[in-house]
Amino acid sequence: MSMQPIKRGLAAFALLGLTLPALADTSVKDAWVRASVPHQQSTGAFMTLTATTDSKLVGVASPVAKTVQVHEMTMQGEVMGMREVKAVDLPAGKPVTLDPNGYHVMLMGLKDQVKEGQQVPLTLTIEDAQGQKQILDVQAPVKPLTADMSGGHDHMHMKH
Repeated sequence: MSMQPIKRGLAAFALLGLTLPALADTSVKDAWVRASVPHQQSTGAFMTLTATTDSKLVGVASPVAKTVQVHEMTMQGEVMGMREVKAVDLPAGKPVTLDPNGYHVMLMGLKDQVKEGQQVPLTLTIEDAQGQKQILDVQAPVKPLTADMSGGHDHMHMKH
């Protein structure tokens, strides 16, 4: 029996595989959530997202909050404000940072105080240009209220 038809079939199958849309693959780095004080109703979550293909962050959910939205900081003259955005563009290969000064995730209607040392589960929904959705589950550590805005060092140490 000749192997030629099988090889041809495998080659055709391999070519077909190349035409299928590649599923967006998005990585999450440096995710964290700002600790809250007792009875505080909301807090922020921050991270850096990098997608392998042009994609967008279209949703975030967390069991610690009734409502989770992506917000953008805005400046109207000298007045700082926040507004909800439905999606954040994630250009292929470019890290997009969600931080306190730009886009960020708002956890609203907190069910309990979010305390330093805890992990907050976040479920991110990423959609690529073909409409393919990717679900990412992230465990974001809770940092203190005084956490550095850049997401770097948690504390400044001062010598007396």
